[in-house]
Amino acid sequence: MAKIAVVLFNLGGPDAPGAVRPFLFNLFNDPAIIALPGPLRWLLAQLISRRRAPIARKIYAHLGGKSPLLDLTREQAAALEKKLNAGRETYKTFVSMRYWHPMSAETARAVKGFEPDEIVLLPLYPQYSSTTTGSSLWDWQRAAARESLFAPTFAPCCYPTEDGFIRAYAELVRDCLARENLTGKARVLFSAHGLPQKVIDAGDPYQWQVEQTAAAIVAQIGAAAADWAVCYQSRVGPLAWIGPSTEEELKRAAQDGMPVAVVPIAFVSEHSETLVELDIEYRHLAQSLGVPGYVRVPAAGTHAAFIDGLARTVEAARGKNAALEPAAGGTECRRRFSGCPQGRPL
Repeated sequence: MAKIAVVLFNLGGPDAPGAVRPFLFNLFNDPAIIALPGPLRWLLAQLISRRRAPIARKIYAHLGGKSPLLDLTREQAAALEKKLNAGRETYKTFVSMRYWHPMSAETARAVKGFEPDEIVLLPLYPQYSSTTTGSSLWDWQRAAARESLFAPTFAPCCYPTEDGFIRAYAELVRDCLARENLTGKARVLFSAHGLPQKVIDAGDPYQWQVEQTAAAIVAQIGAAAADWAVCYQSRVGPLAWIGPSTEEELKRAAQDGMPVAVVPIAFVSEHSETLVELDIEYRHLAQSLGVPGYVRVPAAGTHAAFIDGLARTVEAARGKNAALEPAAGGTECRRRFSGCPQGRPL
């Protein structure tokens, strides 16, 4: 009976106020985030993390001084392991965070101790970007090589329209719209983390995949989401970012006199960008603009349909010639975007 290690990748977050600055340094010292030569990137990461740490500590103060992301990811890992082990083979899930513990080096050591016959690398980023999935897989490869972890390894690059993922969010949106007492028909805003426009211009498929996800959810919801838009949050710095921004869409909703239901379409777990940015900051902005109603749809979390979809994604990834492939049915990514990783070796 084969032993399969499944490594779930996520962003990570500080586990105490004192971890905020080193977490930010790790983030901005990532070459996938700031594409500068190593010494210059290191200096800039020191500067940015020092300046942003006080602001970030105030954000995490709303969450008890730490990010809930690790605990929630572990819950997802446990639910997935239970689902996968309903079959004949033995699966064990592991969590690897990109910018705070447990990071790739720690997780690779734990996986090696399991002595797996196969490894499946599972990004908890449904839409591929070089800044998220790409960065996590690159970091894992370095850590695995240092640990001499050479078991056959497989990975889906993305699952933007995977059926369970889409069904989970369609159900969450329908339930939220039915539960909340909004005045008038709501506009559904699918809010994703933004990226600098230059990343997309370089061939990254993220924005297109986000739009594919939103369209697939709307197709399942039907008339309840007849009015909808995709928008992007979390802009920082002076660079041009993809849009429209979530702020712009809230202003448009205020002008149109429409309530909004905000869906964290690129986040499958609650963390600072949902619990603070969406729930507090954007809610306050919506109220100040005069938006007649504001509700936020939960992240997928351990929704049964989402966990089922992750299990199918893991099972489908095995035996794919160690190449990055989409989880469900293929997409037009490879043809449309030079940065699409489909078919490339791990």
